[in-house]
Amino acid sequence: QVQLVESGGGSVQTGGSLRLSCAVSGYTTNSYCMAWLRQAPGKEREGIARIWSDGHTRYADTVEGRFTISKDNSKNTLYLQMNSLKPEDTAMYFCAAAATNVRCSDDYWGQGTQVTVSS
Repeated sequence: QVQLVESGGGSVQTGGSLRLSCAVSGYTTNSYCMAWLRQAPGKEREGIARIWSDGHTRYADTVEGRFTISKDNSKNTLYLQMNSLKPEDTAMYFCAAAATNVRCSDDYWGQGTQVTVSS
């Protein structure tokens, strides 16, 4: 059974940093594509960062240059380093993983961790 467990969320002021972690079991982080997504109240879910098995990454324009997705395959953990945080980054953050290498789909999900950025 695949389990993704996020941690590291919290409250921070504008300009601050947070590092989110996603501990993975029943799945290996070097298998297929993994991602971080977020959803703010009243807004649609947004995919913000993806990393493929070969290490290739892609970011949404809203976080490009401020957030970094990475993974430690030895720890089977996915990370999201978030710098220069803004109030509009406030959301529930989720990690997700693809079940196959056909495409970077979000087949498995964690329960999420809340990030709140105050001005």
